[in-house]
Amino acid sequence: MSLSDPIADMLTRIRNGVRAQKAEVRIKASNICEGIARVLEEEGYISGYDRIDDGKQGFLRVFLKYSQEGTPVISEIKRVSKPGRRLYSAARDLPDVLGGMGITIVSTSKGVKSDRSCRKGNMGGELICMVS
Repeated sequence: MSLSDPIADMLTRIRNGVRAQKAEVRIKASNICEGIARVLEEEGYISGYDRIDDGKQGFLRVFLKYSQEGTPVISEIKRVSKPGRRLYSAARDLPDVLGGMGITIVSTSKGVKSDRSCRKGNMGGELICMVS
């Protein structure tokens, strides 16, 4: 079975895992999905991730993060650029999520980065998703 949009599948699995209060979710591995997981970990939205090699494509095991009271750290995760409609932005035009309380994940020529690091390095790119 091939996926037409692995990024949307990853975000949906994370969204569903958070709603079901799961400790971890498994996602088919790809370089872009691993980059998104790395940014989510760096920004503190997930506890961590690791790559599981199964002899084929492999899986990413993403460990979801919750507060002491049990509320999820990720309240919303939304795909911005879609296969039918790609959205690109310059560094100065990157959207602010919740007035800076959330992040936008951007695919740049230097890899997958958060909007903060894109503004710092003056890099634009394709807007992948918004997380709050």
